[in-house]
Amino acid sequence: MISSTAKYALRAAVHLGSQHHDFVGRMEIAEATLVPVDYLLKVLNELVTARLVESRPGPGGGYRLTKSPDVMTALEVVRAVDAIPRITECPLGISEHEKLCPLHKLLDDASRLVEEAFHSATISDLIPGRKRSKTCDFPQKRPAS
Repeated sequence: MISSTAKYALRAAVHLGSQHHDFVGRMEIAEATLVPVDYLLKVLNELVTARLVESRPGPGGGYRLTKSPDVMTALEVVRAVDAIPRITECPLGISEHEKLCPLHKLLDDASRLVEEAFHSATISDLIPGRKRSKTCDFPQKRPAS
């Protein structure tokens, strides 16, 4: 449905949104979201480039959302790192398919529904423990044996 990069970006945004606009270090984000640090840095850089997250170097620095989690949508975060593919013409190049065939229309309709679901959810909606939360907590790391 969406890429691992988009899932990681959502996890990071949800964690940052739960931190009351404080700057959060990358190690804390990685531990809280179970995202590998190297991959997290790539994701955070893309979110910074999209101006959804800001970074501050040095002591007391880290990352934070650039706007309230009450208004930032999940779709904004997903689109910052990836696209939800839409089908506008026959992917098989069949010239007789001026309009989408029933199969490709169904696939595009499913993509549209995914976009609508992500557009209707704010980052606040996804923060565990919030009144309007629609998700569960991130799984905890298992202790090393």
